[in-house]
Amino acid sequence: MKKLSSIVCLLAILLVVLPGPLYKWQLIELSTAFTGIRYGVFAAIAGLILLVVQAGFFRKSTYWPLFAISAVLAIVAVAMPLSIMSKAKSVPPIHDISTDVVTPPEFVAIAKLRADAPNPVEYAGPETAAQQLKAYPDLTTLRFKENTKHVIRVSIDSVKSLGWELVSADIENGIIEATDTTMWFGFKDDVVIRVIAKGDGSELDIRSKSRVGKSDLGKNAERINQFIAQLNTELSQL
Repeated sequence: MKKLSSIVCLLAILLVVLPGPLYKWQLIELSTAFTGIRYGVFAAIAGLILLVVQAGFFRKSTYWPLFAISAVLAIVAVAMPLSIMSKAKSVPPIHDISTDVVTPPEFVAIAKLRADAPNPVEYAGPETAAQQLKAYPDLTTLRFKENTKHVIRVSIDSVKSLGWELVSADIENGIIEATDTTMWFGFKDDVVIRVIAKGDGSELDIRSKSRVGKSDLGKNAERINQFIAQLNTELSQL
């Protein structure tokens, strides 16, 4: 019994954790990855049931350190997907976020990189804008006293500091484009930053869009907030 429960719990955590890297390395399709995670949850539940039976009827032969490790693996295998599901329910099912939802910055250099992406390069539209404004009302155009060239330069530094891949920096037109790759599944989300002159200062808008998926689980809004925090930090140090 103890061997069976440990094997099932180990299988469960592998089915939950490995699909992300396997998809990232292009060894399996996304649908297969999600199927693996679903079966991992089922295996984890089965493993927990076996552990309960083991603790109730085979206490004398139970090796408790292994029992504890198996329980932790099974609990994690259940908790990770449930956490993702909870996050999905707490944010709108959108994947295109912009500080300017009326005239959002447009992708130029990145457009060709998204040619085969399920989510088109065009802005998602008024329905997405309405959901974003309700969920993330704090994401609005940024205004700075510094001139455009200064803000553009610091924005490029911020992009690099965040570890994003800088795709293009059109300083003359005030357009910066970059790609951020998520750690677990390796999803590629694209960012475009637009800086324009406003009086003696400048205005900055940033847009982040996922290449795949209907819902971004709040990742694009989180990414924009990270950039804003990094930009403000670097501007304050100059």
